[in-house]
Parts: sequence; C-alpha cells; structure tokens
Amino acid sequence: MKQGIVYAALSYLAWGLLPLYWRLFQNMPAWEVLAHRVVWAFAFVALPVTAGKQWNRLKKVVADRRSKIAVALCSVFISANWLIYIWAVNHDQVVETSLGYYMNPLISILVAVAFLKERLSALQWIAIGLAGTGVLVMTVELGRLPWVSLALAVSFSLYGLAKKAVKVDALLGLTWETMIVLPLSIVYLLFLQTQGTGTFTQLPVSKMLILLLAGPATALPLFWFAKATSLLPLSLVGFIQYLSPTTSLLLAIFVFHEPFQTSQLASFALIWLALVVYSAASFLGTKPAANRLAQAEHKA
Repeated sequence: MKQGIVYAALSYLAWGLLPLYWRLFQNMPAWEVLAHRVVWAFAFVALPVTAGKQWNRLKKVVADRRSKIAVALCSVFISANWLIYIWAVNHDQVVETSLGYYMNPLISILVAVAFLKERLSALQWIAIGLAGTGVLVMTVELGRLPWVSLALAVSFSLYGLAKKAVKVDALLGLTWETMIVLPLSIVYLLFLQTQGTGTFTQLPVSKMLILLLAGPATALPLFWFAKATSLLPLSLVGFIQYLSPTTSLLLAIFVFHEPFQTSQLASFALIWLALVVYSAASFLGTKPAANRLAQAEHKA
C-alpha cells in the first residue's frame, strides 16, 4: 500500500509540475513542441520495447479492426490533449488547465452515459449539475466558454473511452499512440527546418538537451501511474489524482502569477463541491459511471 501511494503521488505530482517544464519553451509554437514530444517520447519507449523483444507483442495488440480503430483514436485524442495543454501553458492559461483536470471525472461520467448507456444515480446528477453551474458562472463572468478546460476534459475522457476498447499495458499503449503520429511529426519538423521557420536549432544547447527529455517526462509518470493502479484500489488512486490539478493551480497563482478572479474562485468552488458529491457517491457504494473509463485513463 505504501509503495503504491508513493508511485501514485510521484505520477500525479510530476503531471502537476509539467507546466514548469513546458514553460521553458514558451517561445516555440505549440505544434512544434508537440511534434518534438511525440518524437522523443517514441524514442524513449522504443528502447524498453526493443530490449524486451516486444515488437511482435505490439503487433498482436491490434490484430483486429476494432483494436486498430481504437488505438488510432487513442493517438488522436491524446495528441489533441497534449497540444491544447502545451498551448494553454505557454499562453498563461494554467488556471484553466487545472480546472479542466478537476472536471475530467465528471465529464467522464457524461461520456459513459452517452456511449456506454450507463445510468446515473441522484448524487451523480447533482454533481453534474454543480459542475455545469460552475462552467456557466465562468462563462457569464468572462464572457466566453472556458474552452481550454472543456477541451482538455473532453479529449481526455474520449481518450479513456477509446482505451477501453483495446487491452494494452502502459508501455505498449504509449508506443502505439506515439508511433501512429510519428511520421507526421517528423515530416512537420523537417518541413519547418527546410523552410527556415523551425525554432529548435535556434535554442541554446542546454534547452535542446532539455527538450529531448520530453520523452521521459511523458513516459515516466505513465509508468508510475500504471504501477500505482496495480498496487492500490482504484478509489484511492482516484482520490490522489487531485494532487495534479491542485499543484498546477498553485503554480499558476503563486509562480506564474496568473490572475485568479472572484468568478474563477466561484467556478472552482462549484467544481470542488461537485467532486465532493461525486466522491460521496463512490463512498456510499454508488459506483460512478466513469469508473470503467478511469481504469484506462492516464495524464498527458
């Protein structure tokens, strides 16, 4: 149990601190940063796959058409999630990214209802209503939808749904998810360099080397998460997951000095209350509709 808690804390704390890493590349376009993340994440996970002689096993994971489609959708949804997150961090929207990952379990409930035809309990509907009110408050006060929060929560929930359709461990899953978009990423980076618009070669050598660490920065928290889920009850992992958006929110306010207005506080308060109700539903034995999705999900 103690070992599992350490792994869970490491994974969610690492995800929560990622804004510090991506902020180092604030002057790079988000698409270029994403392409580098894909390339170096694939390079990092390909090493243990090769060392463990798992390439044949990798092929067997997508032996049928349903699995191929599911893996392709996983790649699309997680790539979209990464892109939005990187863009938001580097455009002073870390508060909204934090809200998005607080909202994720609640959005997963709606995804389960829409696609898995699950029914909600009264407490779950109350949680959804509170979260919706929180989004409405922020929309009215800011004069726009908190699209970053919604896009992150929806893309990650859909990623979890697609993940359900294919049984694959963390290492092979990330290998497929990066390998599918790897050719596009390489072509895009080569295009930028030939056009003279690429920024990678303009970076100091120290930052070039740090960008290469996008591989382990992507893969290691995922491996720690997989280890935690094998040692801990899912309910405990679900509770520890709030360490990530909380860490990001504290970074946004106290390190990046992003404004945190009264309307945002009210919106967050409603989301937090919704999560309390959501947790109560789980504690009382009312299985949240998103539990099945949560088993397959991990942070980007």
